[in-house]
Amino acid sequence: MNNRVYPYIKRLLDIFISLLALLFFSPVFLVVWLRYTFGSDRGPMIYKQLRVGKDNKLFYIYKFRSMIVNADEELRNNKELYAKYVANNYKLLPEEDPRITKFGIWLRKTSIDEIPQFINILKGDMSIVGPRPVVKEELSEYGNHVDELLSIRPGAMGLWQACGRSNIGYPKRAEIELFYVKHYSLILDIKIIVKNIINIFKGIGAY
Repeated sequence: MNNRVYPYIKRLLDIFISLLALLFFSPVFLVVWLRYTFGSDRGPMIYKQLRVGKDNKLFYIYKFRSMIVNADEELRNNKELYAKYVANNYKLLPEEDPRITKFGIWLRKTSIDEIPQFINILKGDMSIVGPRPVVKEELSEYGNHVDELLSIRPGAMGLWQACGRSNIGYPKRAEIELFYVKHYSLILDIKIIVKNIINIFKGIGAY
């Protein structure tokens, strides 16, 4: 399919699929809301974090909260933990991250924490498939290719995740994401979706 036409078709598919997904997963929203309203770890159900999107536009990515309240502040105030976070490709293992709750570990392991991103997709911040949206600090990992990375919408599922997700760090992750930007197509997107679904069920790279 012509890459001049596909972005428009892709956006229509994003809207259609995200609407269906939000309807299908509405019981999950209810269960998580009940857990955070009446459970031991009461607080906001949705966690928001600032990410960089298409054309360098900043947006808040939505996830089910898997950490304590004010987790980002806790991370930045702990210099040793923050240094480890940066050194580990802007991730921390659950067993070394004191901010993650027991319920949150389960949410992450099953990738259920990612479900609210269908709201981002519906809004147009993200696409079903695309490079994973990064925090500002991560842009340095892309060197002179930042504009290239930000030329398309980031995705809930991507080639990096299909290849192993958090098991693959920088600079390899940057190579994979940029490969997708240069070669994205309907066929490649379908392959990525299938591979991501398989990885989710296997729990590959989920933490």
